[in-house]
Amino acid sequence: MTEPHSIPVGLSTASVWPQRAGTGFELAAELGYDGVEVMVWVDQVSQDVRALRRWSADTGMPVLSMHSPSLLITQRVWSPDPEIRLRRTVDAALELGAGTVVVHPPFRWQRRYAESFADLVAELEETSGVAVAVENMFKVRPPGGGRHSRVSAFRPSIDPTDVGYRHYTLDLSHTAAARMDPLALAERMGSGLTHVHLADGTGLPKDEHLVPGHGNQPCAELLEKLTTGGFTGQVVLEVNTRRAGQQARRAGDLAEALLFARLHLGQ
Repeated sequence: MTEPHSIPVGLSTASVWPQRAGTGFELAAELGYDGVEVMVWVDQVSQDVRALRRWSADTGMPVLSMHSPSLLITQRVWSPDPEIRLRRTVDAALELGAGTVVVHPPFRWQRRYAESFADLVAELEETSGVAVAVENMFKVRPPGGGRHSRVSAFRPSIDPTDVGYRHYTLDLSHTAAARMDPLALAERMGSGLTHVHLADGTGLPKDEHLVPGHGNQPCAELLEKLTTGGFTGQVVLEVNTRRAGQQARRAGDLAEALLFARLHLGQ
């Protein structure tokens, strides 16, 4: 468990894909994480509050945060309506005792959702007390596009500070793919920086989610700034282990990621 006033370090269940969410709880407990972020997606366990509550109780791992089903592959999880998906995520967070919900900005084609998104986020925060932390995203290379051709799939942009929300999630794999300065973005987020997805990237136009320290992002510097800047949120490791193959290698990657976070948070 965390020391008083220390920053909790959680493990995203996305970090164990293609294993199911329950494996995330088990590995988090085994490796010494402080809790779990549940990525709600096609895995049935991740969509089932009662199942998640059992996994939390059995492993002693609290649910620190919930990630709304915002990905392209989760556009029909719970509902095809993105507003309903976000509302259900907030409800699940309340039932599981999680204080934070992570959500992506609307896709460009979700016009009605995009027009009401800022008001919806504010309403949900006001009525639930849950922090709905909007995440920074990245542009991608379109099919057939040139080497330097990148487009945004998000409305109005990949940078949530362009709109202005009460709470933000800073994702360092996304800043790498966007070739955006994460330290400058953290400054723009200011006191609204509530949640950090700790990972790394090399600048390729894709979501790499490398173990921190294996890319070019200033992961250590950001963590050190959090410890001296009055940060009261959570750091969650969201690392890609899909190519790990064996469970021992996956555990090794996630243990290394946790050690990196603890070291640079002064824990």
